[in-house]
Amino acid sequence: MFSSILSAAVVGIEAYPIQVEADICDGLPQFCMVGDLSSEVKEAADRVRTALRNIHIPFPAKKITVNLSPAHIRKEGTGFDLPVAAALLSALGIIPEDDTREVLIIGEVGLNGKVRPVSGVLQSVMMAKDLGCKVCLVPKENAGEGAAVCGIAVVGVKTLQELLECLLSPKICLKRAEPPEEWAVQEGGFREDFREINGQEGVRRAAEIAAAGMHNFLMIGSPGSGKSMIARRIPTILPALTLQESLEISKVYSACGLLSKEKGLIKTRPFRAPHHTVSAIALAGGGRKVKPGEISLATRGVLFLDELPEFSRNALEILRQPMEEGRVLISRANGTYVFPAHFQMIAAMNPCKCGYYPDRERCHCLPGEIRRYLHRISGPLLDRIDICVETSRIEYEELTGIRENESSWDIKNRVEAAHKIQRKRYQDCGWQFNSQLPVSAIRRFCSLREKEEALMATAFEKLELSARAYHRILKVARTIADLAGVDTIQAEHLLEAIGYRSLDQRFWGR
Repeated sequence: MFSSILSAAVVGIEAYPIQVEADICDGLPQFCMVGDLSSEVKEAADRVRTALRNIHIPFPAKKITVNLSPAHIRKEGTGFDLPVAAALLSALGIIPEDDTREVLIIGEVGLNGKVRPVSGVLQSVMMAKDLGCKVCLVPKENAGEGAAVCGIAVVGVKTLQELLECLLSPKICLKRAEPPEEWAVQEGGFREDFREINGQEGVRRAAEIAAAGMHNFLMIGSPGSGKSMIARRIPTILPALTLQESLEISKVYSACGLLSKEKGLIKTRPFRAPHHTVSAIALAGGGRKVKPGEISLATRGVLFLDELPEFSRNALEILRQPMEEGRVLISRANGTYVFPAHFQMIAAMNPCKCGYYPDRERCHCLPGEIRRYLHRISGPLLDRIDICVETSRIEYEELTGIRENESSWDIKNRVEAAHKIQRKRYQDCGWQFNSQLPVSAIRRFCSLREKEEALMATAFEKLELSARAYHRILKVARTIADLAGVDTIQAEHLLEAIGYRSLDQRFWGR
């Protein structure tokens, strides 16, 4: 007898429909699985056969063939155990074939019949909704993740016995469906606050500008000057996620199996801080089983690179293309994978190995050592950083003084106002923030008057700016003007933006 069950294969971060077909016929007893399968998918035959026996369902001594179609899509992981079991139950006549239509099934099965969680449930449920399915049967631990998708019933099952009950009683199945998770803006949830930072007023201002325009941001300073503290507080001043942004982030985390079992969708902006020993593949994604890397896990949030020169050259240079294009493109012999990379890069570094240059009373590094250390950061990567500031040494009075610093909430209100201005300005353009402005649109949205044009020309010659650095200064000036609530870039906005590029000359001689 023949039967077919709908399941899903997650390739990269996208889900594709897979038909799990089962046929039981007379012949020599064997269990054959076909359809371009990885070893863990082929092992489903032993797991499912043992699980069915342990829940007292007799397994016939016949020829069993299971095909996962289409064959050109590589099937990996253990998420096909549950649909294989359902297909066999239908082929045995235990489940009527009509009851398995418009149902998507995904999950791993243990030898005792218990259903275990898998990755990629969110995108599988979204795909099932697009295909017109009415019900998704998923592991109980993944039900909260799938329930975030409205318009389709998501039922969590703990055992094969529960799966059997749901398929035999569709009405009971719908009653047990997890209610769709209502979208609610996540406020707070951060332990850090800008109020805890004393001094560093200039760096606080630069961090606000970076958050307002989603600009890449580099801090240079001696150890203990507050670089990491400021970086870890930048997510606290970023606006709350929209539903579409949350779905984009959650798909990446679901593909990596990192979604919380209880909370479902991710509602706060990611903050990823990989160690400087991270490999280029772990940063960009890839591997034997292609998965998103730290760049994609930080999408719509912050990627913090502490001790920037200590990262390998390959890892740093791999950042360049995603910073420009907003995506990571990984090509392999078996296909091409595209991962989102709409991240804000925040980086921190010491000016030399000991960390105290240019204070020659404490820094004893030789000029050649300083030059070699700084030039671990290539010019092309430096050009892609919009804002570069120096963190000064904190004085004792600043550290211990009692003062009322501005809170993250107050800064966040100004940042949100700037984001609203940008979204309104670019609503028909295909981008959201000033940092994303293409070169073709800069003249239109970052136009300068005669006085500012002359100022920019002087800065371009004296600082020996590249074309990319010139455009980035205009984007930062546009953000500063948005924070000030004015439509035209003025001289003070341009001067401040130019100041954030002047460290090129001081440290890199550019």
